[in-house]
Amino acid sequence: MAGNDLQGTAGKPSLFRRLKDAAHRLKVETYALYLAYRDPRTPWYAKAWALFVVAHTFSPIDLIPDFIPVLGYLDDLIITPLGIWLALKMIPAEVMAESRKNAAQVAGSENRLGRWGMLVIVIIWLAILAAAGFLVFRLIQC
Repeated sequence: MAGNDLQGTAGKPSLFRRLKDAAHRLKVETYALYLAYRDPRTPWYAKAWALFVVAHTFSPIDLIPDFIPVLGYLDDLIITPLGIWLALKMIPAEVMAESRKNAAQVAGSENRLGRWGMLVIVIIWLAILAAAGFLVFRLIQC
């Protein structure tokens, strides 16, 4: 029964398994892009474009605000993947191949730094939330 949730009909992987595999590939590809960004053989314009795409992706300010129905998510669903695709095209093929190989090796091994990194991020977020809560409490008290 446990295999049924991961196995679709006629031996095809289920939607959950395909999404999980796609997320893993995206994680490896993103790390490869990061490694290529740090490589000195990567041209400055590719680095600048990759930085712009990352800044756009994680920026709280969108070209089209998310609250606008349908159109709000178009920049997230179209601009970001196209930006990543273009950044990958700007990076020399040999740099990207080497970066993908290194990223796959890191993804294939259990990395304790990932757990420690996650712990550091959680602590930072908790500190930010505690500081924000303290400020709100002080504002309400005054």
